[in-house]
Amino acid sequence: MLFEPQDTPRIFAVPIGVDFPRALAQGLQHRAHALPPEGLAQVEVILNTSRMMRRCRALFEEGPALLLPRMRLLTDLAHEASLQGLPPALPPLRRRLELSQLIAKLLDAQPDLAARSSLYDLSDSLAALIDEMQGEGVSTDVIRNLDISDMSGHWARAQSFIGIADDFIEGHDGAMDAEARQRQMVLNLIETWQDTPPQHPVILAGSTGSRGTTLLLMQAIARLPQGAVVLPGYDFEQPSPVWQHLHDALTSEDHPQYRFAKLIADLDMTPDMVRRWNTAEPASVPRNRLISLALRPAPVTDAWMSEGPDLTDLDRACADVTLVEAPTPRAEALAIALRLRQAAEDGKTAALISPDRMLTRLVSVALDRWDILPDDSAGLPLQLTPPGRFLRHVAELFCRPLTADALLTLLKHPLTHDGTSPDAARGEHLRHTRDFELDLRRNGPPFPDANSFAAFGTKQDLTPGWTSWLAHNFANQQVQHPLHLSDWVALLRSRAEAIAAGSQITLTGASGTLWDKKAGQIAHEVFANLEAEAAYGGEMSARDFADLLSALLSQAEVRDRDTPYGSIMIWGTLEARVQGADLVILGGLNEGSWPEAAKPDPWLNRQLRHQAGLLLPERRIGLSAHDFQQAVAAPEVWLTRAARTDEADTVASRWLNRLTNLLKGLPDQGGKAALDAMKARGQTWLDWAEALEDPIELPAAHRPAPRPPLASRPRRLTITEIPRLIRDPYAIYAKHVLRLRKLNPLVQEPDALLRGTVVHEIFEDFIRDTLQDPGLLTTDHLIGTARTLLERDVPWPVARMLWLSRIERIAGDFILSEQARQSRGKPLKLEAKGEAQLAPLDFSIACRADRIDQDDRGFLHLYDYKTGIPPSESQQKKFEKQLLIEAAMAEEGAFQEIGPAEVASAAFIGLGSSLKEVPAPLQDQPPAKIWEELKTLIGAYFEQEQGYSSRRMVHRDDFAGDYDHLARFGEWDRSAMPSPEDLT
Repeated sequence: MLFEPQDTPRIFAVPIGVDFPRALAQGLQHRAHALPPEGLAQVEVILNTSRMMRRCRALFEEGPALLLPRMRLLTDLAHEASLQGLPPALPPLRRRLELSQLIAKLLDAQPDLAARSSLYDLSDSLAALIDEMQGEGVSTDVIRNLDISDMSGHWARAQSFIGIADDFIEGHDGAMDAEARQRQMVLNLIETWQDTPPQHPVILAGSTGSRGTTLLLMQAIARLPQGAVVLPGYDFEQPSPVWQHLHDALTSEDHPQYRFAKLIADLDMTPDMVRRWNTAEPASVPRNRLISLALRPAPVTDAWMSEGPDLTDLDRACADVTLVEAPTPRAEALAIALRLRQAAEDGKTAALISPDRMLTRLVSVALDRWDILPDDSAGLPLQLTPPGRFLRHVAELFCRPLTADALLTLLKHPLTHDGTSPDAARGEHLRHTRDFELDLRRNGPPFPDANSFAAFGTKQDLTPGWTSWLAHNFANQQVQHPLHLSDWVALLRSRAEAIAAGSQITLTGASGTLWDKKAGQIAHEVFANLEAEAAYGGEMSARDFADLLSALLSQAEVRDRDTPYGSIMIWGTLEARVQGADLVILGGLNEGSWPEAAKPDPWLNRQLRHQAGLLLPERRIGLSAHDFQQAVAAPEVWLTRAARTDEADTVASRWLNRLTNLLKGLPDQGGKAALDAMKARGQTWLDWAEALEDPIELPAAHRPAPRPPLASRPRRLTITEIPRLIRDPYAIYAKHVLRLRKLNPLVQEPDALLRGTVVHEIFEDFIRDTLQDPGLLTTDHLIGTARTLLERDVPWPVARMLWLSRIERIAGDFILSEQARQSRGKPLKLEAKGEAQLAPLDFSIACRADRIDQDDRGFLHLYDYKTGIPPSESQQKKFEKQLLIEAAMAEEGAFQEIGPAEVASAAFIGLGSSLKEVPAPLQDQPPAKIWEELKTLIGAYFEQEQGYSSRRMVHRDDFAGDYDHLARFGEWDRSAMPSPEDLT
């Protein structure tokens, strides 16, 4: 026999800080030493996770050679359920889809219950509640009969949803819910054991009994003749009075030892009846005592006063503990990365344990600078892998009209057009994509369609079939009516595979490399599961389908990275229960991160959960507390946190806060000195991290004023560029000498530039119509012209309505002022092009006049439409001289069809929220004077000594120039003197 007979349940435990899988294997070998060789093979060991089982097998395989015990998982007991005649388990996805349909119908009937956008969150939370009810053996009758005398109308709304669970729990077409099936199997197994208990050893190891079904099985196994339960991380240092305070879930479930106290109480045992599994000792017994006292339940924290003075060896307890309190998450991550790098150099195993995935990613990025790829147990969420992103992008095509950015995002994706060989075909696709992007930026349209694809094909020499492939797979993909989930899945597969295969593959079902490699294979499994269960999904909108797909992809993870440093690991708290390391770093020790904030329950509050016999929200906190208590007992420990995030100050984890407060309160035993030493060690690494981040000293930037050769300087400018030459000459240099052009934004919006263009065209067409028929000079015709052109050129409904309303607001005033203008003179030219030489300089000035009128005496009247605020007379005199220059050009004969003529007046017509006309100061700035000033300005740049200085006279400090980054503006300010530099 493996165990001596006894009348009480058999409970063993491994102390906190001991490598549990190793202790389990060693204890089994020691107890089986006196048995025959086949004795160990008759032992049945039930473990809680596959990681635990793999580790135990590996430890047994280290030797000596012997027959292994029969190891199995808790979930493997489902096989026995089939033998017991229980129906098969209901697939989780099917359950979620069915719940989603039921909740959707309820929301359609009672829209005030919840927002439609919460559909899948509600189905997930309701599925979790059903799981919990079945796992804890709580019926819907118990929920309905809860005492809700002090509850508000919220409970009535919640009951509408919980009522959905009634029929659902009853069973589904010969299938059982997985949790209900597992519990029933355990109950059947326990009943069988009561009649014919197994005579071979049965050991359940590694579980804490946090789930009701598992707790039942643990209690049953502990009572078997050769049964035993081996608990991980049992606090043998905790006094008996403390155990007595761990019976009330409402006050104690967040304590790390609460589940053990509940198991012991349910078995009518006392804590001293729990025996050690083997003789393995923790790395630091004094540290375990310190942590045990620090984590006392809230009702007995007065034990700090009574037991604190008895704590000894605090210096030894904290000798291998480092406390890092970083100012920012980046500093925390860099300090951790430096320590992991040191561990790699020393050949030690090191693990970062943290539920904060942002922190672990920051650490991974910091380690990458030294080519260290940690073994990250969590991997990467499938939705962030290339196949996951690709599928989500394709699903988004069905949700809204195609935009240029959405199109380019997919065309540039590494999985797009990747089904052809050789690789040159992919290269041609990328070349076409680049050219198409430039064309979209220059010419639009903002919403590409089949016509725009075909039009681009006429401009370029493209791979045959490329534009038709674009039109078939990208144009008009928005689906505005609901479809059945099966249809959505089929549509997504066909569209995704066609996009991945590319334009040169016509074989149906070809998918390029979409389903290749590890991420693609997992994505295919998720997709195949969705296809198998889609019949249960019902009808849904495109948006609901995209949200469902994103949620499913987010639940899968991919581990597909090489790990040259296998000794450097990143673990979640679940993996930390199984593994051991020389150095353990507990990162992100802030409230809300570790422990994670309890998730709000939309159905039952804490009191109702307690009444029903369900788990309290603090259960997860208690599990995290046990993980913390286990991990902090490692041979060497780092405790790290960031004092502030980008948004706000943080609050230290309650466990770290308790530990530091306890140490501060024990100065006589050296607690404060030990805490200061912990912080000092952490500060050393923070200082090194800060030194690593110190910026490299770069030469001071100067305000540029390049002086290119005269032959390279521009010989032609437009009048709209003259203000820029005055205010920011460097922009003229960059545009005309370096020939750099700013790319138009990819995402086209109804901005001021487009509004100006469209409004100019509206008034140009309107005035042209009035020349042919003076009777059209009416408000109705102006508004009709505006409506027609806006419908044609502005594809954004809101912008059309807004811009049309502005024109309607000023239409009456414009008609009256236009009548006055036409009484002075008739429009002669609209959008007239003009160009004049600045003799004797080899330079020409060009313009496009919005409107030129001529009166009966032959005098010209110039008008310039402004959709923004027209420049004042003062601004025109100093900087905004384009209308004055236009008048000077007209008198110089720049407009060939008109010839030289005297300008009687010029004015800006403001077409903003109100009509405003601002005349040009021709009396103070006559055309002859302006022409000479223009010659002087341009002539200065025909001197080699004149440089094109950056931001020479900008009118506002917050002015953003197109070439400021090239001039390194920001590394110098407006007080800096220009630094001329001759260029060759």
